[in-house]
Amino acid sequence: MIYAIKKQNESNERLMSRFKKIVQRSRIMETKRSRYHEQKPTKKYIREAAVKRAQYRKKREKAKFYS
Repeated sequence: MIYAIKKQNESNERLMSRFKKIVQRSRIMETKRSRYHEQKPTKKYIREAAVKRAQYRKKREKAKFYS
């Protein structure tokens, strides 16, 4: 949990700006936005995943006969 305690003789505007800086440094909002707006997988990623699946499938088939 992130919080900012008001210092002596500190204005509310200054407290808010200090709190905003703390939140930005922690990247909480950035991760929240990225989770909310998930991107579709790219064609390159889909292709790489398919190749990996094929490799693992081949490896498992081979291990089935030689174990």
